[in-house]
Amino acid sequence: MPIVVRIDVELAKRKMSVGEFAEKVGLTPANIAVLKNGRAKAVRFSTLEAMCQVLGCQPGDLLEFIPEPLIPESE
Repeated sequence: MPIVVRIDVELAKRKMSVGEFAEKVGLTPANIAVLKNGRAKAVRFSTLEAMCQVLGCQPGDLLEFIPEPLIPESE
């Protein structure tokens, strides 16, 4: 998937546990794990806002777009 979630990097920078982060954001640790492991299909802006407030960061610090290589069409 071309969107990579960098929550783990931001948590490590702040030495914050997933449990502590989940409590401050208002989500379950299981839901944070789904986001952190890149298994989420969507993120609400309110959730993204809460994560940014707790971590004191920008959305771009949590999400990164890494384009996949284009596969040429066969002739």
